[in-house]
Amino acid sequence: METTSAPSQSPALTDLPEGAVPVIREHIGIRPGYCGGKPHILGHRVKVEHIALMHVNMSMSAAEIVADIPTITLAQVYAALAYFYDHQAEIEADIREGDEFVERLRAGQPSIFEKVRLRNAENDPLPPG
Repeated sequence: METTSAPSQSPALTDLPEGAVPVIREHIGIRPGYCGGKPHILGHRVKVEHIALMHVNMSMSAAEIVADIPTITLAQVYAALAYFYDHQAEIEADIREGDEFVERLRAGQPSIFEKVRLRNAENDPLPPG
C-alpha cells in the first residue's frame, strides 16, 4: 500500500480510543513525487483539490463526481471531501497558487486565437477595410 500522510494535529486523532483506526487513511495519501506531493486518492492520480473543485465550484454531488470519474468510489469521494474540509485553507492556497501560475503563463503568451488572427493578417493580400 502507498505511504500516507502523517495524521493532522487535530484532537480527534490524538484522542482515539484504543484499537480505533482512522479510516480516512485508507483512501487519502501523500507521496513525494506522486501528484506533485499533494493529497490524492490512493491508487489514482486524482488529487483531493480536484474533488473539492468539482464539489464546491461546480456544485457536483459525490454521486455525480463518481459518475464523472468512474474509477473511484463514493467512499473515496467522501474521504477526499472530509480531508478537504479538515485542510481547507491549505488546499485552497494550493488551488490559488495553481491559478496564479496559469495566469503568469497566459500573460507571457498570446492566445491561440490571437496567434491565428495575426498569422492570417500577415498572409492577407488585401488591405483592411
